[in-house]
Formats: sequence, C-alpha cells, structure tokens
Amino acid sequence: MTAQLTRPLLSHADITRVLPHRHPVLLVDSVLELEPGVAITATKAVTGSEPCYAGLADGLPDSAYAYPVSLIVESFGQAGAVLWLVGTPDDERPVGTLIFGAARGVVVHDRAYPGDVLTHRVRIETITGPNAFMSGEVHAGDRLVATIGQVLAVIRETDALDGN
Repeated sequence: MTAQLTRPLLSHADITRVLPHRHPVLLVDSVLELEPGVAITATKAVTGSEPCYAGLADGLPDSAYAYPVSLIVESFGQAGAVLWLVGTPDDERPVGTLIFGAARGVVVHDRAYPGDVLTHRVRIETITGPNAFMSGEVHAGDRLVATIGQVLAVIRETDALDGN
C-alpha cells in the first residue's frame, strides 16, 4: 500500500513569514488545519539530528533520546502563535517582539523520540490586547504525548525590552 501525502495548508516557508524564529529554534514544520482565531493543527518532526541530541555518548539507552518536554511545549506555543498571528488582521496585530510568556497545567502522558511526528492541536482561549491564551494537546501518531492547560504568548514593544 502506498501512503498518500497531502500538501500542508501552510508550509515551512509560509511559517517563516509568520514567525520570527529560525533554525534551530523554529519548531513548527507545517500546518495541516487552520480555523483562524479558533484552532490549528500543526506538526513538528522529531529527528535524531536535533541540536538537543548533539554530544550524546554512544551506547545510551533509548530513554536518553526522549525529546525534551520543554521543546514540546515551545513547539506547541509556536503553533499557537501561528494561529494567533494568522487570525489577527494586520491592522489589529500588536507590533513588537513575540515572547513565550508562560505555560501551566502541562501534563506529560508519554514521551516522543526521533522518528515521531508531533501533532499540535491548539485552541485560542482568549486574546486580550497583546496577550494570547491557548490550550490543547500534543500527539505522536495515535499516542497522546501531552495536554497543555494554558500557554501564554505575548507581544511586547521592542523598545520596552531593551532596558532603556
């Protein structure tokens, strides 16, 4: 049987037009579904060449290759930022630096490893000015990897961040 590939709704190139992140910290590969301002389904392929695996000694057990939870949450947050920014008209979008503000209610159900494709299902809960609150789940295939109770993304004026 041949696997049927579908083109993503937003490609990696499209994502780079929305997010300021670049390799190695851009952790969203594609967007499969998007309901602007409401929900997104985005992917992140975990590979053995991730920077987090650099320098691991040979002969380590499989558990040493568990993808860091912090990167799963960051990837989820980036997917949410795409949802937020794509769903906000340009004239209403806050101007400044996009920042991961906080995460809470993160429950890890399983681990992800090289070869897994993480699927982030993110929902916007509330947008208040330059702050977006999101929640959702992360899967690897049919395995639930994590539930995210709340992620906060913020946009702050760049001048306010430079310490002046």
